[in-house]
Amino acid sequence: MPCGKKKSDLWIQEAISRPGRVRAYMKRKYGKKAFTKSGKIKTRYLRKAVKETKSRSLKSALNLAIRLKKMRK
Repeated sequence: MPCGKKKSDLWIQEAISRPGRVRAYMKRKYGKKAFTKSGKIKTRYLRKAVKETKSRSLKSALNLAIRLKKMRK
């Protein structure tokens, strides 16, 4: 554990089981138009992907990406 951190403080790292999965899916599905110039995924494409996907695990990964994007602000 990093200095003074409890396991409960690192919930985000534990929640992301496959890093890069959402980014790879968005690149494969929508191409460059789903990303900003700085390389961040556009929220409207995340929401669009949640509606279109049938995979339950991918849907939860996309929802987590949306939630983390909100937390960043």
